Amino acid sequence: MHAALLGLSHPHSGALLSTLENLREVRRVTLWDAHPSATRKNSALPRSPKVALVTAELDAALAACDFAILCVRHDESAALARRVLAAGKHLLAEKPVALASAEIAALHRSATRAGLVASVLYARRAHPCAEAMRRRAAELGPLLSLEARFLATQVRFRDPRSWLFRRGEAGGGILLWLGCHYLDLLQHISGDEIVGVAARLATRSGEAIDVEDTAALALEFRSGAVGTFHAGYALAFSGGGYLNAGGYDAYLALYGRAGRMVWPSLEPRLQVELPSGVRRKSFRLRDTTSYAGDCGERFVRQFLAAVRGSGAPPATLADAARTARIVEAATDSAKSGRLARV
Repeated sequence: MHAALLGLSHPHSGALLSTLENLREVRRVTLWDAHPSATRKNSALPRSPKVALVTAELDAALAACDFAILCVRHDESAALARRVLAAGKHLLAEKPVALASAEIAALHRSATRAGLVASVLYARRAHPCAEAMRRRAAELGPLLSLEARFLATQVRFRDPRSWLFRRGEAGGGILLWLGCHYLDLLQHISGDEIVGVAARLATRSGEAIDVEDTAALALEFRSGAVGTFHAGYALAFSGGGYLNAGGYDAYLALYGRAGRMVWPSLEPRLQVELPSGVRRKSFRLRDTTSYAGDCGERFVRQFLAAVRGSGAPPATLADAARTARIVEAATDSAKSGRLARV
């Protein structure tokens, strides 16, 4: 297959190019960026012998490819996604896909009408712990509560001058950029939907940014279960730089009448507590340079299988729109001080 990577200066562009290099299903890659300087030899990108074309002409990039990976600034994403779908190409888009849930929903409808596979890069869905929790969620019986946490390094370690911390270009802060993964996982794993949000958002980094860097959400699920989610750029002692081994603190748990399941970190470890006993399971992940590691590579493989007509895509733009509506409800709740419906 021939892939087009659209966007060469996004924080994930290099890792996504590594993913394409590592996938045997991909034979050729076209690189595109609207800015001529980014299309020239870019030392921040890994070298890939699969690269057949580097261009600033979007039509040329789309003509050559079977599918496109969209990896650009959030305020540029929706318009480019429309161009990809209009060209009849399958789409794998970095989250959040667009600045507003209505835009994402419209893109989903366009892809569906055209018979195209259009996915959002919720790579953590392909983590073996997430897959095992989803398979076994029914064993817990009716859910009582759910909780999740995702903390990353502080803004000062992540270049406060980046567009990621400017509302006009990013659309939001920690919830849109990182929290979205866990808002999605809480629903994907449980099979339940978030229908109400009471939120407190804050900007506490001390840096000159205008998006939230801390968020605490109380969640209402369709089943009647309740949940919590805490997200923030909060870690001061986990190393410097944008990416580093100790840069995250994560937790996800489901509590049901018959027991609970706990994924205590980003590591491949899961604990299941049922009347039959407590079971701890560890999974093996391959060491790879792909985006989001082994689970990210598996996610893209599932997307490519769907493009070839084998199975469903691992996530859809409808999933991205649902998560965006939750973030919008959280923003509304934080402003009003009241529960907001999703």
